[in-house]
Parts: sequence; structure tokens; C-alpha cells
Amino acid sequence: MSPDERRGRDDRSPDARRDARGRQRGEARVEGRASRTTAAPAQRARQGDAARGAAYDTLRAVASSDAYANLVLPPLLRERRIVGRDAGFATELAYGTLRLRGRYDAVLTQASSRPLAQVDPPVLDVLRLGAHQLLGMRVAPHAAVSETVGLARERVGAGAAQFVNAVLRRVSEHPLGVWLARVGDAADPLGEDPVARLAAVESHPAWVVRALRESLVGAGRSADELGELLAADNAPPRVTLVARPGLVTPAELAEQADAAPAGLAETALVLAGGDPGALPAVRDGLAGVQDEGSQVVTLAFAAAPVEGSDVRWLDLCAGPGGKAVLLAALAAQRGARLVANELQPHRTRLVEQALRAVPADAVEDVRTGDGRTLGAQEPASYDRVLLDAPCTGLGALRRRPESRWRRTPADLATLSALQRELLASAVAAVRPGGVVGYVTCSPHLAETQLVVLDAVRAAARAGTPVEVVDAVPVMAQVAPAWEPVAGRTDVQLWPHVHGTDAMHLTLLRRL
Repeated sequence: MSPDERRGRDDRSPDARRDARGRQRGEARVEGRASRTTAAPAQRARQGDAARGAAYDTLRAVASSDAYANLVLPPLLRERRIVGRDAGFATELAYGTLRLRGRYDAVLTQASSRPLAQVDPPVLDVLRLGAHQLLGMRVAPHAAVSETVGLARERVGAGAAQFVNAVLRRVSEHPLGVWLARVGDAADPLGEDPVARLAAVESHPAWVVRALRESLVGAGRSADELGELLAADNAPPRVTLVARPGLVTPAELAEQADAAPAGLAETALVLAGGDPGALPAVRDGLAGVQDEGSQVVTLAFAAAPVEGSDVRWLDLCAGPGGKAVLLAALAAQRGARLVANELQPHRTRLVEQALRAVPADAVEDVRTGDGRTLGAQEPASYDRVLLDAPCTGLGALRRRPESRWRRTPADLATLSALQRELLASAVAAVRPGGVVGYVTCSPHLAETQLVVLDAVRAAARAGTPVEVVDAVPVMAQVAPAWEPVAGRTDVQLWPHVHGTDAMHLTLLRRL
């Protein structure tokens, strides 16, 4: 039995039975008033359960302190000893609510007579959690309403719980399909603005929808795929393991876990269930959790042909270390050495921890420094330079549920300027005949193709000319199932096509 089904079984709480009786009597729905319920105190659900409480606290941390859900929720679950199905329930409830916040706010706007701007943020987060249970999870309506009302009574008070009860009962009156039609029509009443409709229905800011549409077309795909891409952003990502070469084989890793080949990279396995941190190979650093797209672009960079020696590699922005440890494992097999550079000291420590299982002679140095100046400090010193550039993260919206609501178009100017500086440094650091891999976890054209175009021009002006290397044959080597796009020499992965984050890779060779 799934956690949703278990939570939705028909042994209803007193609050749920009261709701049912009230519906039969046609009692008036009360919104926002602090009037007392007619139910006896002993009949009231005094508090929500632990899983819902953890999800609520995660939403509050994200909203009040700009925290990241993937850094807040796991420690909460451990601290409160929420495990197994309850942990899975809490994770889907928190992450799903954050991803689909825009959709649920549009639904709640129609279900409430009070403008959402006038609803206290803690109460609004409770309503969003209830909406996700009703419209995005297999929770029985009576359980979704009664348990969320119990959570509201515990965390935000009895008066707010009355309001939550009334609004969620209205939400429960219609299935998801009806609400999506209503939300879409409200956003696009004349049927002339498909971006506005998709933004509301698929829960993305309108500027992100426009940017992703342009990115699809710019990468040689069809704008008709936009709806599929947005829907893929809203689906929970698979847990993908990496079998680090020379440390553990995919077959050995599969023996420890219920996992199957992911489909693109031979190093990648999809975990069917369970805690990956409990696997011996993961605990020992022989394997790790890493999106398959991240693995593929790293493998392709390492497989790109270089002219001359191939013994000194640089990861220019190495934190938190996923790509660095994969590179170091490959370097160990080839007799090469890796230098891992990271700007932030705490992320440098994460890189050091990630590299703990790699043979020591494959790691020349793990250092803290500004990647923008490294090229000037060590000109023409490396055979390979990987730049996994800081970016908007629009390619990993399914994995970072709150990021779509935090990013703004203004971020692009700052980030693209940083990307250009870092890429110029990478070009300066690689020797003639060596290769630079430019990677982003964003398909946005301003962060991918335009940055590369400007970098090629800037390198020519600086006397360090580069050429774009055709990545298609390299990808055919490391990911035979990947299908190239006609006319493109770079790599752009997509959640709705490849089941990965929307990673981008361009290969450059210094002349």
C-alpha cells in the first residue's frame, strides 16, 4: 500500500466525520472567521502528523530564510525519525507543493473569497500543502482536508483552521482536470496568450516559459514540445547513481541496490527505491548520486580528443564535487592528474570529501580560489579544463523545486557576465591543442550559445584563439543512445526527451 493510500483509508478522523455530516446538512461554509466549531473539543484533530509537519516546516524555511528544500528536509526527517513511506510522503508533499505553487495559487485564488495577498504566509503554505494532496497526490479528499486542518490548528490557530477547512473543501469539489481548465481560462480568457496559459497550468513564471520556448527552437527542436518540457519539470526526478570508473563497476553497484541501467551513460543506474546513502558503495565514495545528464557531459568532456599530452586536468568551478570525482576517477585510469578549484571554502571541503575514495596520485590539488583569475595565474598550463559555470539552473527545475520562483530575468545579466569571465579564464588556462568543456545546467540561450559565441570572439581578440569542436562523435562514443540534432555541434539534453536535467555542453579547442 502506498503512503498516499494508507493516509487516505476510510477510518476517518473525527474532524473528517464532522465535515461529512456538515456537508449533508448543508451547513454554511465559514471563511476567515475565528468562530468556534460546533464539534466537541475531544472530536477535533489537534495536530497534523509528523510527515505533514516536516513538509510544512520545509516550506516555511524556504519562504522565510531563502533556504533550499533539499538542504532543509533531509535533516528534518532524520531529526524527527521520519523514515520509509512517511519520509517519502513528506518529500513528495514538500517538493511537489513547491514545484506546483503557481498552479495551486491560481486554484486557491478561485476557491477563496479572500485575495491570497491578504492571507498570512503561514496559512497560505498550509493551503498549498492541502491543495497538493487533493490535486497532486493519491490522498483521499476527506483525509487531505481533515489532516491539513489539523496541521493548521496546530501551527496557525483555530480561526485559520476554519478558513483552511472552508477553502480546501471548495478545492475538493472538482478534480484536477476541471481546475486546470478554469486556471487556464482565467490566465488566458481570450485564448490568445498560450504562454500565460502554460505558465498558470504548468506552474512556471511566464518569463521562464518564454525562455524555454526560445531555447527549444534555438537548440534545433520544436516549440511544440514546450508543454512536454514544462510537465517534465514538474515530475519528481529519478534517483540516479554513478558507478565511478575504476572504483566500482555498474554490475557491482547493481548487486547492492535495486537499480537498472539508466539508458545513456554506462556509468548511470536508476535506483528503484530505498536510501542511496545506505549503500556501501555510496558510503565509501565508490559511487554517488548524480544526475545522468551531469554524468554524460562529464564523460563527453573527458573523451574529447586533445592534441599532444593529456596528463593535467582542471575543474575550474568544482564544488560540490560530483563532476570532479568522476573526472578524477577517469584521470586515475589514464595516468592523469586533476586540479579542483572552488571559490567558496565550504564547497572546497565538499570537493575534498567527494574525492576521498579516488587514488591520491590522481588528484594534484584541491584549492580555494577565484576561477576568473586562474587563467592569468597559470596560463597555458592544462590539457583539459572543465568549466561547470554558475547559472540560473533552469535546466534543473524539477530537482530544485523553489528555484523557479526565485530567479528573475535580472539574474541573467549578472550570471552571463560571470560566465564570460570564467570562460575567458578557462581558455587562457588551457594550452594550445587542449580542450575546454563549457557546461551549464541551463538551456537558456543567453547562458549557452551566446556566451560561447562571445567567448570565441573574445579569445581571438586576446590572442588565444579557439575553435568549436564537434561534440556529436564524442557523444556517440559515451552515449550511443543519444540522438544528435541536425546542424548542431553542441550537446543539449532535455528532461522530456532524455529524462535528465537540461545540461548543455560545448567543446572548445585552443588553437
